[in-house]
Amino acid sequence: MECRSNALVSFIESSVKKHGSGRENLLPVLRDVNEEFGYVSGSAFIEISRLMDISIGEIHGVATFYSFINVENKGRYVIRLCKTVSCDMKGKDKIVKTLERELGVKFGETTSDGMFRLEYANCMGLCDKGPAMLVNSMLYDYLTPESVLDIVSEYRRKRS
Repeated sequence: MECRSNALVSFIESSVKKHGSGRENLLPVLRDVNEEFGYVSGSAFIEISRLMDISIGEIHGVATFYSFINVENKGRYVIRLCKTVSCDMKGKDKIVKTLERELGVKFGETTSDGMFRLEYANCMGLCDKGPAMLVNSMLYDYLTPESVLDIVSEYRRKRS
């Protein structure tokens, strides 16, 4: 069983105070927790439920409905590549091969060091700027194999 850290409790209290404890503020609170901790843990569900008086089941339902909210630890940097036809036509397959080769994992997997996870996303609304991807919440467009290598290198430098 996960323990509730003081940092987690304080952060959620702060987020609920900022957004409000009404049901309509659940999604902003979930997004805050996801951004700060990389995912919304079981302990976070308990605290959010306590502070917002919303059932854990309802919170879980909302969290799992949105693909950009993680309910498990997927890694420090989640790379989501657009998988639409327009990105296919603009060279998405080259980006897939470059990312998988560079990171040593396939899409749907996380690197052994927990630093990167590769996932597909349905649409990012950038059909005219594809191929496109998100690294956590940072958007990258007009991708090439070379630019993807530069992006991955930049995130590796941030880690060290």
